[in-house]
Amino acid sequence: MMREAEELSESVGTASACRALGVSRATLYRHRQADTRLTSERRRGPHPRRLADDERREVLNTLHSDRFVDTSPAEAYSTLLDEGRYLCSERTMYRVLDEAGEVRERRNQLTHPPYKKPELLATAPNEVWSWDITKLKGPAKWVYFYLYVILDIFSRYVVGWMVAPRETTSLARRLVAQTCEKQDIQPGELTIHADRGPSMRAKLLAQLLADLGVTKSHSRPYTSTDNPYSESQFRTMKYRPTFPERFGSIEDAVAFARAFFSWYNTEHRHSGISMLTPEVVHYGQAADVIQERRQVLEAAYKAHPERFVRGLPQPRALPPAVWINPPADTPETEEIRH
Repeated sequence: MMREAEELSESVGTASACRALGVSRATLYRHRQADTRLTSERRRGPHPRRLADDERREVLNTLHSDRFVDTSPAEAYSTLLDEGRYLCSERTMYRVLDEAGEVRERRNQLTHPPYKKPELLATAPNEVWSWDITKLKGPAKWVYFYLYVILDIFSRYVVGWMVAPRETTSLARRLVAQTCEKQDIQPGELTIHADRGPSMRAKLLAQLLADLGVTKSHSRPYTSTDNPYSESQFRTMKYRPTFPERFGSIEDAVAFARAFFSWYNTEHRHSGISMLTPEVVHYGQAADVIQERRQVLEAAYKAHPERFVRGLPQPRALPPAVWINPPADTPETEEIRH
């Protein structure tokens, strides 16, 4: 069809030929360009500076030798130059390897194991906790205090915290054990999620969790979004107007943390839990508070229905579940995503 269109276009013009044969002009133009490019390549032939076949074989054989098999072309090229040999340019070495399908990491290197993305679901308090450690600046440069915080991801309630002069596994063990006892955690009902810091991955802590019947979970390396709830809570704390540039002593840091977490748990209305406080959600009072809100809205609607153009307003419902990395194929996760 393209050949017929080409022949007809010579006598009646391109537009008329395409109309008569039902061929798109764009298709005909592309066909012409392809023919021109192919003819040009056939006419041009191999580049005059291209290595001969025996030269290319010599380059490959050299790079395949025991001496250079585990080195990069750049290293082989420099080594040969130091020995007074020149086979080709460094770029040509890469090009020859590319044509042989060998442009890849040729050295025997340790590869990182694949880390599975954590997917954790909480439908009630004390099912999934997230914990992390953040630094607080001390009275002088390079002096820090360490704030350990354990957070329930469903209610956003801070179930345990501690300020210490250092980060150690023994302190983390003590905090986790005390918090589990305070919240009356039973074996098999809790998962604790954390990043991959040394205290989080310590064997002593893992042994404690196994003894308590608690499942451990870790973020992927360098993936802060795998631990979003702890990161969000630290951001809320550090952007408070009362958060100081530095703490004069560890006692000052403890006093600040005590006041902050009291406010955070009992007064702070969190957008992720329908503007309820973490304490209300954690201790099962959310339904009563939402019902009270509904009664207030109903009374306001009865008093002035004309002010509510969309009808009776409804309070926001508490999300039924909370995820860390919801599966992509779960349709309801868009509504409950953090």
